[in-house]
Amino acid sequence: MKQVDVAIAVVVRGTEVLICQRAEGVPFAGYWEFPGGKLEPDETLEQCVVRELREEVGATVAAESELTPIDHDYAHARVRLHPFVCRLISGHPRPIECAACRWVAASELRDYAFPPANESLLAEILACLAPPATPSPNAAAG
Repeated sequence: MKQVDVAIAVVVRGTEVLICQRAEGVPFAGYWEFPGGKLEPDETLEQCVVRELREEVGATVAAESELTPIDHDYAHARVRLHPFVCRLISGHPRPIECAACRWVAASELRDYAFPPANESLLAEILACLAPPATPSPNAAAG
């Protein structure tokens, strides 16, 4: 089975992350995702994520750290997602190659439908960025 390497950006702004909605006519149309795309020949994963963000949302980012890669099998190929935590350097993300893009609180990511391959990534992002639950004042009184 053919393997496709995809670099994706988890662009962070405080406790918010950038998500994009997949356009009509592509697999998983209407689902939300982190922007990114296929690795080109002779391109590093970091170069790929920077290029894809420029093409998809018109923003320049810096890849700061790599999260856990994800392997997912589809009928046509095995996809390996290479997620990077990224910092926005310039530009205001806007939908160029996607239906919409928006900043959302990390704690609200589960309110959006993502393709199945993103499940473990969502959990990792929530563990890193979502603020911990605050105990209620009555919990300590016991």
